Amino acid sequence: MHVMNRNYIAILLFLLVTSCAGIKNISSIPGVEESSCNNQSNYHYTDKDLPQPIHELKIDTLLTNHFSFQSLNVANAIGLLDLLQEYQTLKNKYNSRPTLEGRLELLETAQYIYQKINLSSLEVSSVASELDCEEKRADQIAHYLQSRQETRQKNLIISSIIVGAVGSITSVILSNTPSAGNSSSYVSVGTSITEATLGVLMLLNKKKIYFHHQRNTPAEIWNGALASATLPPSIWYYLNYKKPEKDFKSLRDVIVENWQSFGQVAAHKNNKSKSFHLYFGTGGEYNAVQLKTRADMYDQIGSYITLMKQDLRKLTSEFEAIVRKRK
Repeated sequence: MHVMNRNYIAILLFLLVTSCAGIKNISSIPGVEESSCNNQSNYHYTDKDLPQPIHELKIDTLLTNHFSFQSLNVANAIGLLDLLQEYQTLKNKYNSRPTLEGRLELLETAQYIYQKINLSSLEVSSVASELDCEEKRADQIAHYLQSRQETRQKNLIISSIIVGAVGSITSVILSNTPSAGNSSSYVSVGTSITEATLGVLMLLNKKKIYFHHQRNTPAEIWNGALASATLPPSIWYYLNYKKPEKDFKSLRDVIVENWQSFGQVAAHKNNKSKSFHLYFGTGGEYNAVQLKTRADMYDQIGSYITLMKQDLRKLTSEFEAIVRKRK
């Protein structure tokens, strides 16, 4: 009978140790220690290098009569206002006195404008691809942790069922054995303790991993930095531009408010919570939920940056209308 007790205890210990087994060599997972999403160095500029807000500029009617505010603002972001005005001046001059030299100068200026718009569009795509890569990086590791949690949860449930079944059977056998003494009571107590331990492990079943992120665009968005090390000047200006109108919000303001409204970040910027430092620092111990939250942040930033391509397309359409117009 003592042999049966020892076997029972051995089974309980085996199930407990098996269910508590953690993830081994988790730091060797690709993308945890270092990100491969960016192959370029950080941007180095100050707020003085950013375009002057368009509402502070005196825009010639040559432009305001042919371009919408959105087009002019994005043209300002990519440094195209002077060229657009130059083209309009050349076109008016050519219309009043057509010459081959004037025609060639118009074509050359138009080609340069198209080229600059295309390059700006490629820059937006490049930045969006990095943000999308960072989103996938966080999301994939979150999925890995979640799958391991689910596996462990399943093992804990199975272990709890087995412990309860083995304990009940053993207790019945011992209670019907006169020579067993108090062994039945010991088994019942041991079973209850083990089941309670397994229950606690189910509640605490949250795998964590140390996730690094030296480049931290969400931190720059949240802190409202004057300049960005991860985004080029044109995009940083576009995200931060704010009209001098009451209740007008920049795209950065909208992103931050969304994070607060949906509970991704606490509502107060002076928040000292662990998750606050986690998201906006250089890395830390993340669980699956926190990694998914970080992935969502990158998804939202990328979505708003991609809106710039809509304005670039509008700018292109309005410029094409001017090019095609004979007079």
